[in-house]
Amino acid sequence: MTVRIKVVNPNTSAAMTRGIHGAALAVAAPGTTIESTSPAMGPASIESHYDEALSVPGVLAEVAEGERSGVDGYVLACFGDPGLDAARELAAGPVVGIAEAAMRTATYLGRTFTVVTTLARTRGRAWDLVERYGVTKFCAGVHDVDIPVLELDQDPDTLEKLTEACASALARDGADAVVLGCAGMADLCADLTKALGAPVVDGVRAATLQVQSLVAMALTTNKHGEYAAPLPKAYSGLLHPFTTSPG
Repeated sequence: MTVRIKVVNPNTSAAMTRGIHGAALAVAAPGTTIESTSPAMGPASIESHYDEALSVPGVLAEVAEGERSGVDGYVLACFGDPGLDAARELAAGPVVGIAEAAMRTATYLGRTFTVVTTLARTRGRAWDLVERYGVTKFCAGVHDVDIPVLELDQDPDTLEKLTEACASALARDGADAVVLGCAGMADLCADLTKALGAPVVDGVRAATLQVQSLVAMALTTNKHGEYAAPLPKAYSGLLHPFTTSPG
């Protein structure tokens, strides 16, 4: 079986997209093609509600292009899962965000998990998603390592700082697993698991495997209700290219 998965990094960092691609490729089954991309427009990193809102048009443009080229399913590789609902309206195949994938995976690994994200200001968004995905009783806490997204691969002490933050979070919360709260942390997952002696979940890998499984089972988003294709409608100004048409 041949499966095409498009992994969309909602920010425009090419370096981060390369790291994300490596994480997704590591778990791809034989016959699965991973295509990783960044939008042509959007923020360099996503660390605020403003950033997240302005990342969505670029994400949707990538999904629309994927639909034209025959992609089977999509991974949204940002922990805020920006544009997830809209992407599910556009796509014929499944769309999985890394926050949802990571949190649900962590529930299989112990009674509770803790989230370690980048900046303190993003913790509220993580809690919003915990509630949305119905895993409140499993999430023991959300913490930050206080490293900006674009500095994760620049700071030589990132692994040490992240290991300390994860160890502290596990001890403070009494949790059984760690969920990494940023796609930019994906390539540190194995080192963290080894150092902590506890399961550490990277959402890029988790989401890639979930999309792959859904496609293999011929399952996709229900298109007869809320996630039906958007109604035909004109869009103005900079959004004119997003005008929708029947069929």
